[in-house]
Amino acid sequence: MTQQLEKATFAGGCFWCMVKPFDQWDGVHAVVSGYTGGSVVNPTYEDVKTGQTGHYEAVQITYDPNIISYQTILDLYWIQIDPTDPYGQFHDRGPQYRTAIFYHNDEQRTVAEQSKQNIEENGNFYKPIVTEVLEATAFYPAEEYHQEFYKKNPNEYQEDREKSGRDKFIEENWV
Repeated sequence: MTQQLEKATFAGGCFWCMVKPFDQWDGVHAVVSGYTGGSVVNPTYEDVKTGQTGHYEAVQITYDPNIISYQTILDLYWIQIDPTDPYGQFHDRGPQYRTAIFYHNDEQRTVAEQSKQNIEENGNFYKPIVTEVLEATAFYPAEEYHQEFYKKNPNEYQEDREKSGRDKFIEENWV
């Protein structure tokens, strides 16, 4: 029996902080840091960090839907971000750090839009939910040194994560 893997793509600010939360789940085969949504073909980190290419820093998750559902992955995504910040995430500022859900098919679009509506209606946030639901476009893997950063550079990863304020936000708003 061949397994049918699917992809989910999310922008949630700095991609270093977006890998580990997904990487540890059964059914997730890969979490790749990269760039999507912009106008430059094969952008580099140096290109994207200028905020001029239109790309988001993002993660693309390859998963087995027979083991983990898109809804579960989407639920994990929401609790990693501040969905009310249109200017970036935590200490990372600029359009390349905005949040977005990039859907790969109509079913993902429907589930993502419903999920966003649920977040809007649940009353956790007083500001509007600005995370966009967008059609997936070309995804360009980031340079190798960005891949699995939390494993390769655990001290730098932890320092950056603590400094960002992400964990404090998650604890105050999602837990």
